[in-house]
Amino acid sequence: MATRVFISFDYDNDSDLRTLLANQAKWDNSPFEITDYSVREAFRGPNWQEQVRKRIRQVGQVAVICGNDTDAAIGVAAELKIAREEEKPYFLLWGRATGTIKKPTTALPTDKIYNWTWSNLKALIAGER
Repeated sequence: MATRVFISFDYDNDSDLRTLLANQAKWDNSPFEITDYSVREAFRGPNWQEQVRKRIRQVGQVAVICGNDTDAAIGVAAELKIAREEEKPYFLLWGRATGTIKKPTTALPTDKIYNWTWSNLKALIAGER
């Protein structure tokens, strides 16, 4: 059975990384499977956080892709806060090979950003931290 994962990412700058992660899980040699519950287009209106909360409630884990501008991504900060409120396990992934990778503003000081490797993904999705 696939692990349902909400992929949190900076919509304006890192959509390519969300697509990469979702597609990697579909490869024949992938060591894991995920069901992508991420938001593919920005929710609008005053209740967008409730719409995100409903999606996060449906998953087993939240993967947060960290890029060069993640600290300015209001949506990522809100999604991570909601994940903690809903007591969903989450992990942060190092998204870019270059630049300064930044955590969301709601990340805890103790939250580690994991290298994006097959072995790390397999372990993280299996719940190892």
